[in-house]
Amino acid sequence: MTERTQQTPRQRRRGEELEAALLEAAWQDLVEGGFAKLTMESVAARAKTGVAVLYRRWPNKDDLVLAAIRHHSTVQAVETPDTGSLRDDMVALLTTASRARISFAAIVGAAFSGLLASTGLTPAEVREKVMGDRPLRSHQVFARAHERGEIDLDRIPPAVLTMPFDLMRHDMLMTYKPIPPERVLAIVDDLFMPLVAANHPGQGGKRSDRHRP
Repeated sequence: MTERTQQTPRQRRRGEELEAALLEAAWQDLVEGGFAKLTMESVAARAKTGVAVLYRRWPNKDDLVLAAIRHHSTVQAVETPDTGSLRDDMVALLTTASRARISFAAIVGAAFSGLLASTGLTPAEVREKVMGDRPLRSHQVFARAHERGEIDLDRIPPAVLTMPFDLMRHDMLMTYKPIPPERVLAIVDDLFMPLVAANHPGQGGKRSDRHRP
């Protein structure tokens, strides 16, 4: 057996390293050819392994694509801001997330119709499979704000907490561009912070100063 044969990627990679390589290959296939052109065979060829290796982990193309999207979302995670205030954390998080995730949103958006048709899942179910039980960056922001007394997580409706991110995703999928700074400020200062104040005893509907640094 030659030295080249002994050192093939198929022999060297094992466990998590192999799985990460397979998911990265699937993501690159999705980027370059979209959902329709991606096949188990094309991913195996890109990863320089056999198709059986894929099928041992994912029973079909749909599960592989969902896993690849989740994997890429995890490895490209956005850093959680810690500015010392809820308002500034939200501005920083929405700004950074929209810039960092725009290419991800464009690729996933392009693949969405094919994925929905193939799986029969709803958009909400697809998102649940992608996100799973992974903690969101916003949870850390809200938990710190709760400890500082800026937000009352026992009173505020969940819809208020998800609203800024729902609007961010909507804007990104509609334009395939990062959210402009003025739109970020409008979401945080005109919508989110007034709702936080309205659900926090003692704040009396106080609004944030959108012009402060």
